[in-house]
Amino acid sequence: MNRRPRLPARLPVDGYVLALLGTVGLAALLPASGAAAGVAEAAATGAVALLFFLYGARLSTREALDGLRHWRLHLTVLGCTFLVFPLLGLAARGLVPAVLTPQLYSGFLFLCLVPSTIQSSIAFTSIARGNVPAAICAGSFSSLAGIVLTPLLAAALLGGHTGGLSADAVVRIVLQLLVPFLLGQALRRRVGGFLARRKKVLGHVDRGSILLVVYTAFSQGMVAGIWHLVTPGRLALLLAAEAVLLALMLALTWYGAGKLGFGRADRIAVQFAGSKKSLAAGLPMASVLFGAHASLAVLPLMLFHQMQLMVCAVLARRRSRDPEETGAGAPVPGTPAPTVTPG
Repeated sequence: MNRRPRLPARLPVDGYVLALLGTVGLAALLPASGAAAGVAEAAATGAVALLFFLYGARLSTREALDGLRHWRLHLTVLGCTFLVFPLLGLAARGLVPAVLTPQLYSGFLFLCLVPSTIQSSIAFTSIARGNVPAAICAGSFSSLAGIVLTPLLAAALLGGHTGGLSADAVVRIVLQLLVPFLLGQALRRRVGGFLARRKKVLGHVDRGSILLVVYTAFSQGMVAGIWHLVTPGRLALLLAAEAVLLALMLALTWYGAGKLGFGRADRIAVQFAGSKKSLAAGLPMASVLFGAHASLAVLPLMLFHQMQLMVCAVLARRRSRDPEETGAGAPVPGTPAPTVTPG
C-alpha cells in the first residue's frame, strides 16, 4: 500500500524571510509615491527611533560598565567590524565589473561598514554556550560606535556614491539612532521593568521597523526606475561574493580569537558578534546617505543578513555540542537562549 509522503512539521523557510520578500513584492506592485511616500518615510523613521529607544532602555548601565573590563574582547570585535570587514570590502573592488556592477559594489562595500548586530549575536552566543554578557556588551558597543564610524567610513570610502557626508545627514542619524538610545538609558529605571516582562515587544518593533524601512527604500527605487540595473545573474554572483565574505569572517573571528588567547566561550562571542552586520542599524543609515538609490545600496545588506542568520544558526547548534568549558569566561549553566531576531 502506497503512502502519501508526509510534509515536515516545520518548513525550512524562516517566516521573517518570507515577510521581507513580501515587503519587496509589495513595494514593486504598490510603491509609495507622493504624499504616501512622505508618510511611509516618517513612519519608518519613527519606528527605528522607537527601536533604539528600547535598546537603550533594556541595556543595563551597570552591565555595560562591567563589560568594559573585557576590553580586549570588545576591541577585537570592533576591529573585525570596522577594520577587517572594510578591508575585505575594498579588496572586493577587484570584482568590478566582472562579478559586481559598480552600483552593487557600492552596496557591498556599505554592508562592510555597518555595525554588528545585537539580538542575533546574543542569541547565537547563548545557543552555542558562549560568553553571553560579553556578546551583549560587544553588540551594544558596536552599534553605538557605528552611529559615528559608519557615516565617516562611508564618506571616506564611498565618496560621491553617498552624495557626501553633509551636516544634515549627521544630524539625522544622531537624532534617529543615538538620541533615542540615550533617552532609553535615561528612562531605563522607569520602563526597564515593564520591558523585561514583555520581551516580545522589542522583537516585534525590531522586525516591524525593518519592514517599514525596506518598503520605503524599495519604493523609492521603483519610483526612480533603477531596478533595470539588476539581473538574476548579477544577483547570483552577488550571493556568491557574500558567501565568500561570510566564510572568511567566520574563520578569521574564530581562529584569530584563538591566536589572541581567548577561551572557548569568548571565542564564540567574538565569532558571532564580529562576523555579522546589523540590518536594523544599516537600513536607516543607507536611506539617509544614499537617498533615492538606497534600494540598491541595501540589497547586498539584506541578502547578507539572511545568509548570516541561516549559517550562524547551524554553526551555533554545532558549537553547542562542544565539550563544556570551565573557568573564567565560561557561560552560566542554564542560561536560556533568547529568540533570534533580525538585529
